[in-house]
Amino acid sequence: MGEFARVSDELMQEHRLIERVLDALETATRHLENGQAVRAEFFIDAAAFIAGFADGCHHKKEEGVLFGAMIESGLPRSDGPLDMFLEEHVLGRALTRGMRDAARQLQGGDAGARAALISNARRYVALLRDHIIKEDEMLFPMADEMFSSEQQRSVLRDFERVQRDDVGAVAHENFRALAERLEREAAAMGA
Repeated sequence: MGEFARVSDELMQEHRLIERVLDALETATRHLENGQAVRAEFFIDAAAFIAGFADGCHHKKEEGVLFGAMIESGLPRSDGPLDMFLEEHVLGRALTRGMRDAARQLQGGDAGARAALISNARRYVALLRDHIIKEDEMLFPMADEMFSSEQQRSVLRDFERVQRDDVGAVAHENFRALAERLEREAAAMGA
């Protein structure tokens, strides 16, 4: 098994990487909003990170593994916290699509797409920041408390399977490198 002892450890570590991209995205959005030049590709790359890592890996672990294990351990499927988290994942996907589509329109010369890009990026950052706090402070501790040591190990093995089979080790490292590149580019905007 991997390096993590608890389900929350792995998911919270992934949250820290996602937050780094949120910080970069917030910086780029602020610059764009202030009339400064920001490459449309920055937002396209941020959307690729979100779709591939935040949604394609992290949310896949939550939706495909964690939530099912919590339901098996007695958490209600409906009318509870899982519904809220799933709804927020769906909204995040819609905002990511809106940001990517507006960035592509801006890239194609449609200056009117700037407002939609700013709106979708701002709304996504706000949604995810709030979402991460709720998961870190409520959902993940609840999972850690619900799961026995064996259930923790089983969920972590399933996380490894998702990462290996659905995402791939190379892609996972590529997403980390993309996050670092977005961070560097955003930091240079303030220089």
